[in-house]
Amino acid sequence: MDVIEKIRQLVALMNEQNLTELEVEEPEFKVRIKVSQGEQYMAQAIPETMQHLEAPREPPALQQGPEPAVTAPPTKKETLAEITSPMVGTFYRSSSEGGEPYVTVGTVVEPDMVICIVEAMKVMNEVKAELSGEVVEILVQNAEPVEYGQVLFLVRPIEGQ
Repeated sequence: MDVIEKIRQLVALMNEQNLTELEVEEPEFKVRIKVSQGEQYMAQAIPETMQHLEAPREPPALQQGPEPAVTAPPTKKETLAEITSPMVGTFYRSSSEGGEPYVTVGTVVEPDMVICIVEAMKVMNEVKAELSGEVVEILVQNAEPVEYGQVLFLVRPIEGQ
């Protein structure tokens, strides 16, 4: 089986398992495949025993990081706090499909309040607000994949907190 066919099979496996990144190392090659925010695949194959092959180059558009989300600027120069994803996984607004979301825009949160779930490897991880404030914006859609450090919520901190 040639390298290209192996990469095609790996991409199919990623689709089946809903993976965002995969790295495989075999004696004849090493490949790392990552899904960017726009659902485009980036593959970097590094043949170790085939010196005559050159690793595929990524198009310039894929070399740049994901574009930041467009949001309205805060009014009156207020500073909004960001609540970020603690891990790579799938973002869920509620504990069950069709259930009430933990928070909505306008919800006042407390530091120990659960605001969402990030599923990673079939484990549901509760994400807590870790601050007091009002949810101003939810930047991620339900069941959307998220990256480590990705901003999930913008919160207007309560004065004195």
